[in-house]
Amino acid sequence: MRKSVWLAIPGSLALAGALAVSPGPATAAGSSTAYTCTGGDIPSGSYSSITVTGMCDVVPDAVINVAGNLNVATGAFFDAQSAPSTITVGKNVTAAAGSLMGLGCQPDGVHAGHPCAIEPDGHSVITVDGNITTTDADTVLLNGITVKGNVTLTGGGGVYPWPIKNNTIGGNVTASGITPEWFGLLFNHIGGNATLTNITSTDPEDEGFASVNVVLNTIGRNLNCNGLGPRLSGGFIPGAVNVVGGKATGQCVGLVGG
Repeated sequence: MRKSVWLAIPGSLALAGALAVSPGPATAAGSSTAYTCTGGDIPSGSYSSITVTGMCDVVPDAVINVAGNLNVATGAFFDAQSAPSTITVGKNVTAAAGSLMGLGCQPDGVHAGHPCAIEPDGHSVITVDGNITTTDADTVLLNGITVKGNVTLTGGGGVYPWPIKNNTIGGNVTASGITPEWFGLLFNHIGGNATLTNITSTDPEDEGFASVNVVLNTIGRNLNCNGLGPRLSGGFIPGAVNVVGGKATGQCVGLVGG
């Protein structure tokens, strides 16, 4: 489990993206107004919805309330993992084809953490009352957030890792047909099932031994794994690496303890 790689690269990616963004918001938004960001910072506020169409991030320590959905459009960039923020989404979060979406940062010491590039000792408080759904996204990073519904990641991948870690997810986690540089389902509390199928890590530095990591998750129902590779790893933590309320099937049978 190559923590130095998947912590460092997403942070540098987000920081580079933030530097490339123009400083101004695209569409001004007042209380309970739909907000469209074509580039720049999304400020604190209450919005009926947020649509990201360009390279956008959040103001450090922003407090953002979205009554409806937060949608990251095709090819857009939404960075809420470089700076601490408090974000509440009343409905769903989606990320479309070719998009990059990062939600949440937290200090080292929380199962390796995912430090904020801005205010490294800070942490995010991000809550999604509905579901997170991504379709053919380039990069997805979910770090220390709460999702009351399901997380569904379908297709996509690129040259950056996909860490899904330290999250509390009330429903199911489903990830399928993904080819990221690295994929990790780590230290999550999942109320329903976790189903991982056809995920291929492509890290060229691992010389054919790139891995999918499924480490120390607590899963209320079943853990189902098929088509994960080139290598599947439970990490280097001795003992039971995942706790499952139901049963484990496929490749993850050996990654479950009593």
